[in-house]
Amino acid sequence: MTMRKPFAITLDPGSSLANKTGSWRTERPVYVDRLPPCNAQCPAGEDIQGWLFHAESGQYEQAWRHLVRDNPFPAVMGRVCYHSCEGACNRGKLDSAVGINSVERFLGDEALRRGWRFAPPAAESGRHVLVVGAGPSGLSAAYHLRSRGHAVTVVDAGPRAGGMMRFGIPQYRLPRDVLDAEVQRIVDMGVTLKLDTKVNDLERELREGHYEAAFLAVGAHVAKRAFIPAKDSSRILDAVAVLRSMEGEDKPMLGRRVVVYGGGNTAIDVARTAKRLGATEAVIVYRRTRERMPAHDFEVEEALQEGVLVKWLSTIKRADGDALTIEKMALDDKGYPVPTGEYETLEADSLVLALGQDVDLGFLDRLPGLQVRDGVVQVDPSTLMTGYPGVFAGGDMVPAERNVTVAVGHGKKAARHVDAWLRGRAGTSEPKHAPAGFERLNPWYYSDAPKTMRPQLDVARRTSSFDEVQGGLTEENALFEARRCLSCGNCFECDNCYGVCPDNAVVKLGPGTRYSINLDYCKGCGICAAECPCGAIEMVPESI
Repeated sequence: MTMRKPFAITLDPGSSLANKTGSWRTERPVYVDRLPPCNAQCPAGEDIQGWLFHAESGQYEQAWRHLVRDNPFPAVMGRVCYHSCEGACNRGKLDSAVGINSVERFLGDEALRRGWRFAPPAAESGRHVLVVGAGPSGLSAAYHLRSRGHAVTVVDAGPRAGGMMRFGIPQYRLPRDVLDAEVQRIVDMGVTLKLDTKVNDLERELREGHYEAAFLAVGAHVAKRAFIPAKDSSRILDAVAVLRSMEGEDKPMLGRRVVVYGGGNTAIDVARTAKRLGATEAVIVYRRTRERMPAHDFEVEEALQEGVLVKWLSTIKRADGDALTIEKMALDDKGYPVPTGEYETLEADSLVLALGQDVDLGFLDRLPGLQVRDGVVQVDPSTLMTGYPGVFAGGDMVPAERNVTVAVGHGKKAARHVDAWLRGRAGTSEPKHAPAGFERLNPWYYSDAPKTMRPQLDVARRTSSFDEVQGGLTEENALFEARRCLSCGNCFECDNCYGVCPDNAVVKLGPGTRYSINLDYCKGCGICAAECPCGAIEMVPESI
């Protein structure tokens, strides 16, 4: 860009007006902060760009501590999160999205390897909170409440903590030593954990335990059933029970030919588990097409690689001993499956139903003001408080998408509002910045640097063991991946504005404090805004 040289003005060199051009401006540059799309997309509310900034400098512990301000499970999340943040990443419009999930896992594993611990609360509040459910949402809430100084007791009906992270996610996706270590780190903060303790009457539990607030986070452990006419000799199981039994000494006996009825991630997990238990055939029967399948595509692809078969547009009509009657479906003009009247027989030693899960809400029957609709507890969307004052709910219990990341986000959000309620003030949320869209970036500064792919276990070993399928990044790869972040919408002190300003109007304020504009010398030419790689400078009219 060529700038026309301004006309000459002769001034006394000692004059305070010498070389000052501020009066020429019609616009002035202003440094702004914008909301990166990855941060905006994260259900757990992580400041992804913030912890990537530390990671790309090799400051791994600082990056980890920045990350766990929002999410206490980075090693778990680096394995089971479906990383929708990467789908929103602006870098994907250049070459490929930043491997955010890969770096998160690296930081989580590094913390476990080095024994990093959570800081104890600065002061005790003297308040006691009950958390029902030791799954991702309940443990997240416990962590954030304890960080604020509250005494927290977590009760769970299960024999081990983790909820659906333990009893719904197979070990080949989430090794149990990783889960146990991240749970223990929360307990070590002073959280009381009571296992094998079922709450049958919440109102009595609150009264007798002298709790001042509660967060309910019971997982969806009750399998939905479907009416399938079957003879007594037919072996029909539910997916939740199959996955749960994998945590015990006696593994489920599924046989050599296993049919799974359903199309979600649980159906995929059961079919892949069946192969690892020795099934020669694992067949998923699903009434729609792959495009309509709720399971994530990468999990479907991994299952197909492992030899799992899928019968699309099919439904099970009857079970007769070891024979299943399958009816073929067809899509109508609106894309809905309709029966065709065409049947076939499928041999199966066992049929596993993976048709979704419900939450057991019987323990809430005596709680006045609490509303249940369509099998979930109704809450105030902004606070997650139920109709009973001081009782909050999240995770599978409330209307929301059911996955670990959403549940962790609910725990964090609820903890903030429980804390505010206990302290007698309204919970507030800081206003969000305007989005940092791709159109605001100056991408020609960035060279192509394709995403680093994580290693995978070879198929032969995957189907013969429960070893972890997805590997992690090396330190070198994690550093490279973190440095691919474009810092969308937020200054990272690259010095571009300082270098391109023709009037030396940009002032460096020192490491970590960015820059300021000396308006006495700024002409408002806009070069700094045009050349900012991350879109962190905006030209505003001088009248503003």
